[in-house]
Amino acid sequence: MDGSGQINGQGSPWWRQAGNSDYINATNTNCNRPTALHFYNCNGLQLSGLNHLNSPRNHISISGCNGVTISNLHISAPQDSPNTDGIDISFSSHVNIHDCVIGTGDDCVALDNGSSIINITGVACGPGHGISVGSLGENGSHETVEEVLVQGCSFNGTENGARIKTWPGGSGYARHITFENITLIDVQNPIIIDQHYCNGEDHCRNDQGSAIKVSDVTYRLVQGSSASKKAIDLDCSKRVACTNIVMDQINITSAVPGAQIFASCNNAYGTSSSTTPNVPCLSKSPYIDSNLVAVNVTN
Repeated sequence: MDGSGQINGQGSPWWRQAGNSDYINATNTNCNRPTALHFYNCNGLQLSGLNHLNSPRNHISISGCNGVTISNLHISAPQDSPNTDGIDISFSSHVNIHDCVIGTGDDCVALDNGSSIINITGVACGPGHGISVGSLGENGSHETVEEVLVQGCSFNGTENGARIKTWPGGSGYARHITFENITLIDVQNPIIIDQHYCNGEDHCRNDQGSAIKVSDVTYRLVQGSSASKKAIDLDCSKRVACTNIVMDQINITSAVPGAQIFASCNNAYGTSSSTTPNVPCLSKSPYIDSNLVAVNVTN
């Protein structure tokens, strides 16, 4: 599918009725908010050149596909439009996404269960919730994501930057994931691993009997500004700690001149080098679970 045409999902009436729910009730009949484009069980899929606006829910979903190239797309929806992910990937492998501009009310790109060998290059994200691995493990499910490279991407005014999110109580893994050559502009959570993701459901925030195993995650050559004091947040499960987390050549400063920023870790283990803010809480020792470090940043 190649062309310069426009797909307008006319999502506004759906957003108003649904709020944050996937469902609306019209004349007492429950209706799903639709995904505008859903590609299922495709081999050698190529998608380029489209301008895609205002989907009622996800703009593009790729499921059960192999050998996918997505390039030069413009995807946009208002910042407050609910669940309007740009591109969602699941049960798919050998997916290349490059040179896209995505600004929506949710994840610019989301890598869900069964995603493997994914290369995301040159994506400009904002507004939105960043480029996310997950969410994984909802309702105790076994889910996996592996072999992901996100490189040369930028985040402007987003809620998150490089993000991994898993629900308590799930099982499986998210592993062999690299974020490198990343540019941040006024990002609320520049680097975040959230293993207590509950999508607003407070009752599930405590650690449960199992968790997704997060391991072999590298952040390299990440630079830019944080809109919050907590620039790096590695909040891992007490049940299954995050391991082999590598921070290398990170330079994040506050978007507010003179403000302090810090890194926070819980049950995260690995190494850091040439990193601002400093991340000594990322420890090799299994006996040191958390720490906070603040640095004073001046313009």
